[in-house]
Amino acid sequence: MAADNAPRRPRRPAGKRAPWARVRHPVPKALILAALACYSWIAAGTEPFTRNALLVVLAPGLVLAVIAYGRPPERIPPPERMDVAGFSYWAICIVALFEWEASAFRDNALWWHPSLTDLIDPMLGTHPVKAMAILIWLLSGWALVRR
Repeated sequence: MAADNAPRRPRRPAGKRAPWARVRHPVPKALILAALACYSWIAAGTEPFTRNALLVVLAPGLVLAVIAYGRPPERIPPPERMDVAGFSYWAICIVALFEWEASAFRDNALWWHPSLTDLIDPMLGTHPVKAMAILIWLLSGWALVRR
């Protein structure tokens, strides 16, 4: 959404490593990935809309919040002007998704106008696919914190 001519984040000095690059050997990274995969598999087994499902979602969010609070990111200077075209593309997509959900809720999610949740639920019906979606969600959260 920022203008193309916005100043970029300053580069790190040559000798200083990024905080997320502290793991030097591939074994700890593989162990972390395996632990996340196991957590995703267990999380996929919870029944939706229960206390356990809520805790499974809140736990990684809490861990990422603590990491983000403990190591705040370097601030990128704000752009001098906003890219109106880029902003409008995102705004149109978000408004369209909200309209879809609101109209499906108003129409009581009839078969000819299903909500997005009704469309996605069959795809996430199997345990391995749901576990993979949770793993992607966890890795996306880490990418946002790392950024």
